[in-house]
Amino acid sequence: MSTLYTIPTPLGGKTADALPASALDIVRTLREFAVENAKSARAFLKDVGMPVPVQELHVSEDLLSFLAVLEAGHPVGLLSEAGCPAIADPGAKLVEAAQRAGIRVVPLVGPSSVVLSLMASGLEGQRFAFCGYLPRETADRARKIRALEARSRRENETQIFIETPYRNDALLAALLEQCSPATQLCIASDLTLPTESVRTRTIADWRSSPAAIGKRPTVFLLLSR
Repeated sequence: MSTLYTIPTPLGGKTADALPASALDIVRTLREFAVENAKSARAFLKDVGMPVPVQELHVSEDLLSFLAVLEAGHPVGLLSEAGCPAIADPGAKLVEAAQRAGIRVVPLVGPSSVVLSLMASGLEGQRFAFCGYLPRETADRARKIRALEARSRRENETQIFIETPYRNDALLAALLEQCSPATQLCIASDLTLPTESVRTRTIADWRSSPAAIGKRPTVFLLLSR
């Protein structure tokens, strides 16, 4: 048996700013990479200065095929398209399979949009839940928002969720429509980029001065007390 390394990748900006030297040293020893997106993964591997040409690496989106590679004794790196693998990411399937097979899984240090947004939000950091993506359908999404707000109020727990960038503004509109005026909402966009913005305001304040997020990678955090 070998080791599956989960490798964070940049949310934006240069690779050197995303991973510490100790993590990059491990990445450079690997030759097998299970990836979410082969094109962005190859660009990442080129940027980190692999000691062999990227063309000589085994880079594939067929995640579960790497279980046999691991069982054969070869270490594998798992790469998401951005941020931490296996968090709102299909790489979780390979990690689950590796755990079932008794294969060692090692998470490397790097950027997490969920953690970074919570750190900067000023919201409850002792109790929080990452809820992934909310439903797409209008009625289902409205019900989910009301349920999350009620859970936040009941548990004093920050609710964290994300959306496909082109639906950011629709989600924000739904939040402003469904949530109570005193509920706090943080919108964290373009984390680690020069255009980074993290703002926490009440729903009432967002309603009085609404913002257009656009297609920027964004994390939403909600706290109701």
